[in-house]
Amino acid sequence: MRLSNLFFTTLRDDPADAEMPSHRLLLRAGYVRQLGAGIYSLLPLGFRVSKRVEQVIREELNAIGGQEMEMPVVHPADLWRETGRYDAIGPEMARFKDRGDRDMVLAMTHEEVVADLLRDIVRSYRQLPMVIYHFQTKFRDEPRSRGGLIRVREFVMKDSYSCDRDEAGLDVNYWAHHRAYTRIFERLGLPAIPVSSDVGMMGGSLAHEFMFLNPAGEDVLVLCEACGYAANRQVAPSTTAAPGPEDLLPMEEVHTPDATTIDALASFLGVPTSRTAKAFFVVAGDGRFIVAIVRGDHDVNETKLVNAVQAKGGIRPAQVEEILARGMQAGYGSPIGARDAVVVVDSLVAQSPNLVAGANKPGYHILNTNLGRDYQADLVADISNVREGDACPKCGGPVILRNGIEIGNIFKLGTKYTKALGAEYLGEDGERHPIVMGSYGIGLGRNVACIVEAHHDEKGIVWPAEVAPYPAHLVAIGANKDPRVTEVAEQLYAAAAAAGDARQILFDDRDDSPGVKFTDAELLGMPWLLTVSPRSLASGGVEVTERATGARSVRSIEHVTEFLEGRAATPA
Repeated sequence: MRLSNLFFTTLRDDPADAEMPSHRLLLRAGYVRQLGAGIYSLLPLGFRVSKRVEQVIREELNAIGGQEMEMPVVHPADLWRETGRYDAIGPEMARFKDRGDRDMVLAMTHEEVVADLLRDIVRSYRQLPMVIYHFQTKFRDEPRSRGGLIRVREFVMKDSYSCDRDEAGLDVNYWAHHRAYTRIFERLGLPAIPVSSDVGMMGGSLAHEFMFLNPAGEDVLVLCEACGYAANRQVAPSTTAAPGPEDLLPMEEVHTPDATTIDALASFLGVPTSRTAKAFFVVAGDGRFIVAIVRGDHDVNETKLVNAVQAKGGIRPAQVEEILARGMQAGYGSPIGARDAVVVVDSLVAQSPNLVAGANKPGYHILNTNLGRDYQADLVADISNVREGDACPKCGGPVILRNGIEIGNIFKLGTKYTKALGAEYLGEDGERHPIVMGSYGIGLGRNVACIVEAHHDEKGIVWPAEVAPYPAHLVAIGANKDPRVTEVAEQLYAAAAAAGDARQILFDDRDDSPGVKFTDAELLGMPWLLTVSPRSLASGGVEVTERATGARSVRSIEHVTEFLEGRAATPA
């Protein structure tokens, strides 16, 4: 591709709203352009990278027996009603009516469609197992798109689905995908950590996320360097040791002016935060008012809380008026005297005697509150976050917390969807059985962004060869001083073009200064920079620069031609 014909433009300055390196560089280098909040166009360079990522995924899925297909973006809402997810999923699902006044949805994922196809096509155990997959557009109306391609509303995902006779077959396909994902991310140049995770809206019995460590990641990972334990903090069990037994002391109301935070309360009373209890007020999607109690030195884990109370539609923060209507006071709240509320108490609170809690009136707290004596719980469960330095649940060593970006996920769905839609097969025993499913996703755009996060420097992007839009960037300079420059550059470009699309190179044939050309070449980030100039020709051929290391050498025109034709591994 001649740069003079390429549909792109570079930006000399960083976009004002681009905080992450991948967002900044993909915009500056002309790989993407934003259309709206969380909606991006992939320009030709960005599209080529995405297709290279797609091909890596395709090859690894085909290697475990995957069959590629394509399913629609638009689904009848009735299909999602059959599984119950139409009403369970909140506003992130885009709903609309077609011209026949039928309810429709834009695909967030395709479990329902797969289960519908299975009930139509599969009849016998002889048709199982199978793995099907596709690359398709998804839409999720994210409330806060961020980070360029990291969190968007419209994106292309690879979602694959395993279909088995039983749980044993699912287990085989689940771990086959786990191994395939490991190979995929290795080839993409992404150091990925598989962690145990919450099944979320997908449901099922087991899930893993593949995480790319990054300070800007929204997920917090619990990691143990001693034994290799790794989990998303959403599901990591709290391991804080319970205090020793104490005599239960009588409650005592104390004046605590302006102590509306745990830190302020502990400071005012001169006690550690571990001697306090704090209240967290939320409303579930089904309308239940929930007050969650954790110890003051911990935070509520919202995922654990949602799972504990089985809150369909999730939870939202309670309004001040809703809290007051139930006899509680924001900033000075506790379950003591509460009404019309579901009280969920963290397991550690249940084992911690004589805690300071809110008195449910402004400016006052109560000393020595105890579960069972002073208030009752509707549910006691682990609903608190793991903290840095807590004991590893596997080996007891201290854990560390790191931020990560999810770049892939795998789920054991079981029969959740097939039972709901009646997708069954006739077994060898002559009985009908529900098909057992697994679901496995990788977002292409997010992986492109994470590759840039992992491979860039102060000058621009440094693409790994596996995913680079072009294997090399050809620059011709000084043609006005030596006519052979143009002749050799055109010869090299023609050799690459004749070798096929995979060997095409990017040829900067623009009438710009060497400084502009080299600056753009470093920004665009092809693995190799090939420079033809009077000086390189006088030195014996073409100057070859490796983008990742900056190493330079002059190689013969013949050797560089062999590389462009695919007969040499590198031009260096």
